Amino acid sequence: MQTSISITRGEVLQQMEGYLKENMSTFLKSVEDSWQPADYLPDSRRDTFFDEVKELREKASGLSYDLLAVLIGDTITEEALPNYEAWFHELDNINRDRNNGWAEWIRGWTAEENRHGDLLNRYLYLSGRVNMREFEVSTQYLINDAFDLGTANDPYRAFVYTSYQEQATNISHRRVGQLARKAGDDQLSKICGMIAGDETRHARVYKAFVSKIFELDPSEMMLAFEDMMRKKIVMPAHYMREMGVEMGKTFGHFTDAAQRLGVYTSADYTDILDSLITDWKIEHIGGLTGEAEKARDYIMALPNRLRRVADRMPVPKLEYKFKWID
Repeated sequence: MQTSISITRGEVLQQMEGYLKENMSTFLKSVEDSWQPADYLPDSRRDTFFDEVKELREKASGLSYDLLAVLIGDTITEEALPNYEAWFHELDNINRDRNNGWAEWIRGWTAEENRHGDLLNRYLYLSGRVNMREFEVSTQYLINDAFDLGTANDPYRAFVYTSYQEQATNISHRRVGQLARKAGDDQLSKICGMIAGDETRHARVYKAFVSKIFELDPSEMMLAFEDMMRKKIVMPAHYMREMGVEMGKTFGHFTDAAQRLGVYTSADYTDILDSLITDWKIEHIGGLTGEAEKARDYIMALPNRLRRVADRMPVPKLEYKFKWID
């Protein structure tokens, strides 16, 4: 057994900045090459606008109640983006100088993510099926209430979280898109597919960050991974609520609907963990301290434990009347 060389998180992030700069063009798309929300919605300048809106509404009418509820919940999550950028800027050891690679990544990632809420929000508005004021109330609540992701301002833990979360949002958007296509809404399916594509790329970037940290500071990275898995990865919208509803209660009903549809389940949570263990080559990482070796043992055994628990969990049957949907 080897002992890790003592190195601070700040030194690790500083060493990684060159890597960020060299790969930024693959991590992010240029504004010129990016899709925009207007590409996938009726153009209000055109004479055909009202006809296109009518067609959008007709297709949206075929979405099931649960599918619409999950789409709204996903949109509220995306609309809370200002919280996520603020959270990144609060992380310790992140250099916020404008020309620093980490600051460039945070700005670029935020700018790309910002389009998701814009696009979904406009789709919901045009669909005619959503009580937009109640939707907006929930969005304001979620930004106002903030969140506690258990990362404690630690970039190592934050990158574990984002690696997990970006994969989870990819799964959710992709499956909503698949269900929308089955319901006859090809436009929504395409919208969700474009957003899922961004999430896939972002997940790949965050996983690459963690891989590099495992090379530079394996024991501390392993301990951070273990700590996040012991706490369990919570979704950023876990405080979601509606007017007059206790904080977090609406999120529970939202996840129940997602489970009923198979959009995102406890099995998906475990599958993501499996993929991270494989992608980060957890089994083969060397140079760990004794404490980090024990952390690895915990991580390697965790997927089977989670599956045993998931196998005993029934699919939620109780349907809930969301204030977002009249």
